[in-house]
Amino acid sequence: MTPVVFSIRGYEPMQAQLVAALGAESGTVERHRFPDGERYQRLATPMEGREVIIVGGTVDDQSTLALYDLACAAVMYGARRLSLVVPYFGYSTMERAVRSGEAVIAKTRARLLSAIPPASSGNRVLLLDLHSEGLPHYFEGGLVAFHAYAKGILAPHIRRLGGTDFVLGSTDSGRAKWVESLANDLGVDAAFILKRRISGTKTKVTALNARVKGRVVVIYDDMIRTGGSLIGAGQAYRKAGASKLYAVATHGVFPDGAYLRLVDSGLFSGVLTTDSHPRANALASAGLEVVPVAAAFVDHLQR
Repeated sequence: MTPVVFSIRGYEPMQAQLVAALGAESGTVERHRFPDGERYQRLATPMEGREVIIVGGTVDDQSTLALYDLACAAVMYGARRLSLVVPYFGYSTMERAVRSGEAVIAKTRARLLSAIPPASSGNRVLLLDLHSEGLPHYFEGGLVAFHAYAKGILAPHIRRLGGTDFVLGSTDSGRAKWVESLANDLGVDAAFILKRRISGTKTKVTALNARVKGRVVVIYDDMIRTGGSLIGAGQAYRKAGASKLYAVATHGVFPDGAYLRLVDSGLFSGVLTTDSHPRANALASAGLEVVPVAAAFVDHLQR
């Protein structure tokens, strides 16, 4: 039978992209709020005996619970197989405990999704460009986790921005392997910044490993949140003589005016992200370049 694709709020564009790519049916969700704020959700498209795909990032607790509730309902009403497409898995700040007593929220949320009852042919979750490679191991029981990557989608856009002679840069040495892998694929130089932490919230750039003078630098990272690390890296590359800077990331989170801070810094000739987070689409009208990323999941969903 034809798969049916549902989504939580904010992910309707990606739902439509997957429907078109898979030749699937677009599922309808009825929603409203009761007077006390309790949420009502109903999967209005028949799903018994079908593969059910639900698209939704865990961008906040409300979105996570919406995804969980819809998934549980899909299994209850007869989904043969359940696939969760999670373009943005939040909670990466708390992916591990640093101090005694800290809750590892990334793990507890993974356990929540792992508690979804199993469909007759199994449950799986598809994740994208995770902040830590170890996160798929947080999912338990019968929920099988797959880590998809956006670099194949982003690579041609990075090459377009960089032109004939550019350097692929990182924001810090922590993303060195990530950046080096894509730089090798593109056949360009990679640049890494070394930092020294001077307080709990501040770092200082101490070294830069590549020649960037007179060259375009495309800074590549997994996500842009406040933009502080990106601005610091941009200043370092500019000080080293970069002729032009672009910023590219998979996840454009951009809380609290972060995108405008990047624009107002005057450092970047352009900023590009995928549509893995709903905030990116909301900022497209403000000049953010947004690339659809649904294609990164299609091969996995067709298996």
